[in-house]
Amino acid sequence: MGQAWPLRFGAFLAPFHPPHHNPASSYEEDLALIARLDELGFDEAWIGEHHSGGWEPIPFPEMFIAVAAERTKHIRLGTGVMSLAYHHPFMAAERMTFLDLLTKGRVMFGCGPGALSTDCEMWGIPMDSTRGRMAEALGVVMSLLRGEEPVTHVSDWFELHDAMIQLPSFQKPHLPVSVASTISPSGATAAGRYGVGLLSLGSYMPSARLQLTNHWEIVQKVAAENGNTVDRTQWTLVTPMHVAATHEQAHAEVDAGGNAWLRDYYGATSGYPVMFPDESGLANYHNMADERAAFVGTPDEVAENIEWLIELTGGFGSMLILENGSASPEDRIRSYELFAREVAPRFTGASAPLLAAQRSSASRRDDGYAKKVDAQTKAHETYFATAGEPAKPADPNTISLL
Repeated sequence: MGQAWPLRFGAFLAPFHPPHHNPASSYEEDLALIARLDELGFDEAWIGEHHSGGWEPIPFPEMFIAVAAERTKHIRLGTGVMSLAYHHPFMAAERMTFLDLLTKGRVMFGCGPGALSTDCEMWGIPMDSTRGRMAEALGVVMSLLRGEEPVTHVSDWFELHDAMIQLPSFQKPHLPVSVASTISPSGATAAGRYGVGLLSLGSYMPSARLQLTNHWEIVQKVAAENGNTVDRTQWTLVTPMHVAATHEQAHAEVDAGGNAWLRDYYGATSGYPVMFPDESGLANYHNMADERAAFVGTPDEVAENIEWLIELTGGFGSMLILENGSASPEDRIRSYELFAREVAPRFTGASAPLLAAQRSSASRRDDGYAKKVDAQTKAHETYFATAGEPAKPADPNTISLL
């Protein structure tokens, strides 16, 4: 493994579902997936907030998390992310503290400015004001979560007067907080200023991936300037992944659905330029995988890509699999099962003692085998000598299996 600490693994659910799907069925699909991830030992699941666009049908991740928490036992659940520019910061902080108590400490507070211009247009919020709003609200949220003194803050879009959250936090000193980041440095700056985690949502896009190392350097620099301490275990990256027994099978399961996601969500709905184009000029998911923007292949191939990302960034704390609906629900479950069994243990340390034991045995296999045969031969001869019978010839090939 390319870093000294174990990785955490989980899923990031915007979630993406084609608009023609029944939303109630989509929610059940997502909840069933999280329940299976919990059974498989995944560490985290993050759920997004969106109010328009049709593809991402969860408007309030906190409500979804409350249901998911009842169906799971261990997995941690985060808002991925709550758009602070849309919420009064007191209500946001109080809801998350309440959820922290209800789940007995299994929630994480991911926040960001809001990603969809159509959300902002509905409420008359200028899109270019959302990052400033998020940073301002985050400062208030952190003061409320720390609870050191009453908070008074008068803004042009909210007010607080001697405010304190009356509920205690279950996690101490408070639930963990992370700030979303894509291409601009605003998320990294806010993470450093308040000493919280960084959630790199766009780390699978080449333009955003180029900024990853720079963003973490910004977090560290701004944290030091503000007397905060941060470390790379607080850094979370998101990338689409799919694992199957063979390279060909993995692509067969995701290429058509991945193309639909790239072309219908990013292109037709969100107006992005064509990404990873094929010879016909259409966005192509296979090309996305070839450029390591999606990790698709065998367990060895996906593990190699994670190692590559670790080397590229210098290491991070959590790796989230972006749920983009590219494969069927059944194929996605099988992918997670294979990932949990054959990919994750290479980075969590779960298989390290077994691998060390195997290597130790392999290094002494010739000598060990000879000792085994010698001991069994002696036992064979001793038995017949004690029984007063002539020793029968022993077949070493048979003895070695006893």
